[in-house]
Amino acid sequence: MQVAIFFGSKSDTETMKKAAAVLKEYGVDYKAHILSAHRSGELLAQTVRQVEKEGAKVIIAGAGLSAALPGVISSLTVLPVIGVPLECVTPGVSNGLGGMDALLSVVQMPPQIPVASVGINNAKNAAYLALQILALNDESLRKRLVEFREGLAKNAVSGLNVDL
Repeated sequence: MQVAIFFGSKSDTETMKKAAAVLKEYGVDYKAHILSAHRSGELLAQTVRQVEKEGAKVIIAGAGLSAALPGVISSLTVLPVIGVPLECVTPGVSNGLGGMDALLSVVQMPPQIPVASVGINNAKNAAYLALQILALNDESLRKRLVEFREGLAKNAVSGLNVDL
């Protein structure tokens, strides 16, 4: 397993599946865990230690509201942690902030305990960032990402001259 995916609530599953889909597409092994930083702190710490032993190289952590999960995980490991701020989608719970609370919580980590961050609900970008980190030591993955980017560039160029 190269990537561990954590998120704090079952209601976040659909969003976090987007990260898993990208990792699957590139053949990167991962494991996913639903654990709350607030409700199951000791189990979270044990699980972070376990994924380290299993060879995880990057952690993706999605959380909404106070979004403590990515920061707590970062405090427990020196592995890179990519935070995915999530908009609260729990039925009956809405704070009207649209995920901005989670975004600010993820990016405002204290000095020496960094968490990388992607946009609100952008689990897909978290997976691409994890792939880029893994590609530092995996030439074949690096080549696939370069080819992917070249394809993006070709698609962008094809839209330059459009008849309306």
